[in-house]
Amino acid sequence: MTTVPENLSYRAQRVQRLGVPPEARAVRIVHELDGILDQVHPATLLGAGTTLWQAWSQHPEFTAPDVLLGLDAGGILPTVAVALASGVPYRLAWKLDLDLPHKKTFTEPHARRTEVFTYGDLAGSRVLVVDDEITTGKTLANLVSVLRHADVEVTGIACLIEDTSGNPRQLMESLGVPLCVLTNL
Repeated sequence: MTTVPENLSYRAQRVQRLGVPPEARAVRIVHELDGILDQVHPATLLGAGTTLWQAWSQHPEFTAPDVLLGLDAGGILPTVAVALASGVPYRLAWKLDLDLPHKKTFTEPHARRTEVFTYGDLAGSRVLVVDDEITTGKTLANLVSVLRHADVEVTGIACLIEDTSGNPRQLMESLGVPLCVLTNL
């Protein structure tokens, strides 16, 4: 299924993943920024970032963030794009376990490698989490819990795509975290 929002010529679709273990998600969302469907022109990257930032800025629960936090690997490009569009600095959560201070660990339950790490002291910051897609919301819920425990205010979650098959919006609402997406599958 492909969904194209009117304000952005944006393609996304579900694709079956091959050779995945039973605990991993069997479907992958591929989209216009990940470079899988086609080559990505820099204007497309900036356009997606601008549109996602504008959507967040106009969200009824908008709170200006101090920093953006993107997730390895799919959230890196959307986070950079939103940072360029908004002028807000960013940090990235990685699947690299490094010996650095202020390391926080959260899990991505459906992945082959489930541990993800944030680095740096974000205490007292307002953070907008940016990712490419949200399916069940479990990864982002785990991250929100870890950030809140570290005295970080999560202002919201901005994603390119919401895969409604996993009903992530209900989980985000139960946590009191606004969800802003460009398109739904």
